[in-house]
Formats: sequence, structure tokens, C-alpha cells
Amino acid sequence: MKLLLGATVFAAALTACSSGGGGGEAPPPPDGASGAVSVRDVSGVGKALVDSAGKTLYFADQEAGGAIMCTADCLAFWFPVEGSDSTAKSMDGLAVVKRPDTGKSQLTFQGKPLYTFKLDTGPGQSKGNNLEDAFGNITFSWHAATTTAAPSQTPTRSSSDYGY
Repeated sequence: MKLLLGATVFAAALTACSSGGGGGEAPPPPDGASGAVSVRDVSGVGKALVDSAGKTLYFADQEAGGAIMCTADCLAFWFPVEGSDSTAKSMDGLAVVKRPDTGKSQLTFQGKPLYTFKLDTGPGQSKGNNLEDAFGNITFSWHAATTTAAPSQTPTRSSSDYGY
């Protein structure tokens, strides 16, 4: 049964990634995708923002100024970091913006909405750093959110590097 479930989830992820648009609601965020934000030294990134589970937080260049563009199929890989005004007050540069697709509050850092990445399965990973992918005819350039919110200078990778 586990094998069948895993194959079904994998097939659904591939379908979501290859389709061009539309799509249902975002899946529920993984554990730790909401709540406290802190700074942690992440290998290859430096001082990065992380969620309460220690997972690296990311932003997309295309969402500068708080414009939410990662919707529908994009949400199968990038999980919005939910937060509140009180969470935003815990660190300089944090704020909240309301998502147009769900109406939920999402944390931003220096005006850029924050996400965790599906392929980061544990604390301190940064597989989404400098990754490019495309959903709904929009190409996204993802970066780990550092205390300066400036992307690191390592070469950009494509989502095909991870097989999705």
C-alpha cells in the first residue's frame, strides 16, 4: 500500500509540474510551515531565515513587492509560510500579505512572500536555492531568504535537475 501511495503522489507531482495552469487549492502546508521565523546558518547559503522546523525559507524574484504569483500548480512544490501580524513583529523586515487565491495571510520578508520547498525534507537543506522553474507560463527564480534577502551568487539550477 505504501508503494502505491508513493507512486500516486509522485505521479500527481509530475502532472502538476507539467501542466500549464489552473488547478485546485494549495495542499496543506507541511509541519513547521507556519509560526516562528528565526535565522540559522545554512550550508552554502549563510545566515538564512528558517521556519520553526528549521526548514529554509525562500522567495521568488517575480514576487517582489508582495505580489503573489505562485498559485495553483506552483503550490505543489512551494508552500506559503502562513503568519500573523504578531509573528511579523518578531523580526525586522517581516510583514504579512493576504493571498489572493486563499485569503490566508502569508509572511513576507522585505516585501517578498516566503515559502518552504517540497524537496527540502529536513532542517538546514537548501535544494530550492537559486532554482528556476515555471508554472502557469511564469518562470520563477527562487532564492533562500538571507538576513539581507539578497540571493547568493551560486549558479542557477533548473527544476529538471530534480526531475520535476
